[in-house]
Amino acid sequence: MANTINLAQAFLPLLDEVYKVSSRTAVLDAMANRLRFVNANTVQIFTTDMDGLADYSRTTGFVDGDVKGEWKPYVLAQDRGRSFTVDDMDDEETIRMAFGTVVSEFIRTRVVPEVDAYTFAKIAGADGILSANADITDSTDVAKLVDEADAALNDAEVPTEGRLLFMAEPAYTGLISGTTRTVLNGEGKVDNGITSYNGKTIIRVPQNRFNTAITMVADGAGGFTPTAGGYGINFLLMHPSAVAKVVKHVKPRIFSPDTNQKADAWKFDYRVYHDTFVMENKKKGIYLHRAAKANA
Repeated sequence: MANTINLAQAFLPLLDEVYKVSSRTAVLDAMANRLRFVNANTVQIFTTDMDGLADYSRTTGFVDGDVKGEWKPYVLAQDRGRSFTVDDMDDEETIRMAFGTVVSEFIRTRVVPEVDAYTFAKIAGADGILSANADITDSTDVAKLVDEADAALNDAEVPTEGRLLFMAEPAYTGLISGTTRTVLNGEGKVDNGITSYNGKTIIRVPQNRFNTAITMVADGAGGFTPTAGGYGINFLLMHPSAVAKVVKHVKPRIFSPDTNQKADAWKFDYRVYHDTFVMENKKKGIYLHRAAKANA
């Protein structure tokens, strides 16, 4: 049994590693450290508001002001899970690769894309954010569109440091082709990619994960699909403080054939609570540029 326990523990760190490598929205997870959970699926976020300046009177002095602060509960809406079994003989005959492959590939190809897609859809679907729309073509001046988005955030007094620029591939390609820069060659290699633009970190996002609305599949093969009538996202320019992304992994359960009472097989259960919330007072810290033509 000691060897079985060691094997199960070895899989758990791998899950986090695969997620961090593949996720496009993991950069938003840091906000979760400033949140507090009150139970398994409810997180509390502290929000504040206060009065502004008023005229000072030499007779009566200061005008009294109000400061409001409260913990607001937000319930995580997505409770998703899946269970897999791999026959012990199948695992043995693949030199113990079958079970490990199932676990890692499930996280990389199923969990991560769905969490990313849901996160972007929640952000893009929030009321009150800044937005514009146009279909990106070969002649589109993407740099100008990004500059306009940047100016809109500046006018809204959003901090310039730390802004993130999530881009679909057509928009990223348009930004590259329309940006004048110097390319340094070394050892016969050419790299004309862009990892940042005017101080904003660029994160490229596959279009399938980048839509204003998605539909979650409740059963069967599971997963998600872009919602008909929704729109593909060209790019999202935002400050990460405008969003609270909470991914709460319930500890994955791994059962060896010795402990699995239903079959002589390895069993893997995976369940995750997650949600994304746009901060009420920071909606102007998000600029959505979407396609003009809706998804079919």
